[in-house]
Amino acid sequence: MTEKRGLWGSKLGFLLAAVGSAVGLGNIWRFGYMAYENGGGAFLVPYAIALVTAGVPLMILEYSLGHREKASPPLAFARVNRLWEPLGWWMPTVAFFGINLFYAVVIGWCFNYFLLAMNLSWGSDTGTFFFKEFLQISDSPFAFGGIRWPILAATALAWGVCWMICFREVRHGIEKASLIFMPMLVVLTLVLVGWSLQLEGAVDAVKRYYLSCDWSKISLFSAEGRKVWVAAYGQIFFTLSLGFGIMITYASYLPRKTDIVGNALMTCFLNCLYSFITGFAVFGTIGFMAQAKGVPFEEAIKAGPGLAFVVYPEAINQLPAGNRIFGALFFLVLIVAGISSMISLTEAFACSICDKFNTTRAKATSLMCAVGMVGSVIFTTRAGLYILDIVDHFINNYALVIGGILECVLVGWLLRAGRMRQHVNGCGGRRLWPVWDVAVRVITPVMLIIVVGGAIFQEFQGCYEGYPVKALLLFGGGILFASRLGSFVLSHFPWVPPRLLHKHEPDEEQLLT
Repeated sequence: MTEKRGLWGSKLGFLLAAVGSAVGLGNIWRFGYMAYENGGGAFLVPYAIALVTAGVPLMILEYSLGHREKASPPLAFARVNRLWEPLGWWMPTVAFFGINLFYAVVIGWCFNYFLLAMNLSWGSDTGTFFFKEFLQISDSPFAFGGIRWPILAATALAWGVCWMICFREVRHGIEKASLIFMPMLVVLTLVLVGWSLQLEGAVDAVKRYYLSCDWSKISLFSAEGRKVWVAAYGQIFFTLSLGFGIMITYASYLPRKTDIVGNALMTCFLNCLYSFITGFAVFGTIGFMAQAKGVPFEEAIKAGPGLAFVVYPEAINQLPAGNRIFGALFFLVLIVAGISSMISLTEAFACSICDKFNTTRAKATSLMCAVGMVGSVIFTTRAGLYILDIVDHFINNYALVIGGILECVLVGWLLRAGRMRQHVNGCGGRRLWPVWDVAVRVITPVMLIIVVGGAIFQEFQGCYEGYPVKALLLFGGGILFASRLGSFVLSHFPWVPPRLLHKHEPDEEQLLT
């Protein structure tokens, strides 16, 4: 018996879930560092242009495709053209197995550090503690060296929380969780920003390194400037969760009458605003630490996990008071942001399983969380950080962007962008202008092709982060090949019943309020 497709209970619930998917750990530890590296406030110019020419058009595309077909990516693509079902599987498969498996482990790190913050148990040398004592990192990506049991236990907790939320129907599971998590995340982040900015040296660091503009860094007439523009497009694409299949899935739960354009604009705006606001906390805290230790700001700031698990704990150690509270607050922010994204990555794949095999949400979610927990184990080994870094590099630079290019081809050229625009305008709300057709068919795919080309060019300049070629091929190329093979196998299982190739509107046709 076919399980009735759920609906969001409110427009607010849908928006908070979508924003929760887009807002993740990268907003906190990647955006600020990219701005610092690429001209400070000047970086906001290519970032904003990338948002308008790529982020918003793709967000509208994914929302409209999911809403029009009332299906997860594989079934939605099959309804447009049956030959394109493999692409529909590629997006959630690569996102789940390529990202969610290690994302759960990083959330596990955050759970551990939340407890460590209670007594500042990371000690005075936070770098040595994180790499040598906590991760007990090995010397090679191939030296697994056994499982780190505290990390494995916390990873299991992350998967357990994800399962409890995704197990239930969307209105009673993901929506209710989003109505709790996202306001909590906003409040915690604002408290963190306010606390950071009152530290000595914080405001000066924000002015000098975050808001100051080095316009030469974004010049299109220099090779370095062009790299910044490519980086801005890449950051927009990744931070909005485009190419994951998530937004297609979430939009499939919208009622017939809805404001697709307004929802897309609001999702993009809120996500980017959150990234910008967290930058104040990052630069303020690092500015304080640099001044307290008497070291240059340039030596203090780092990107990625090094910022969250080395630099921030070191800055927390320097606080004159409230160290434990500040530390627990910071890692609680990371936990909430991470869980909200993990939920969406799981939902996109579980929904695809439900649509393909006509099974229940409970069974699909339970299966995927169990498989995900087993798959995460490799990232809890002593070589886990190396493997995580390699997989993340290949997924972000190639898999997701290629998916975005191909969905532009599918919707822009095969389905025809004009037909999709007519659907959007027939749903009520803000109207979609014809310029969107040009963006989806030409501008966005061209810019994404440039991003992929730039990434490939960098690969030929030298091995990524100095990793052995065989490690890059095994873990990076391997995850791309495995995801592609899995997509092919899933799409060639006994074909979806013909009745599923025709969408069915939900019984309840309500206007979101």
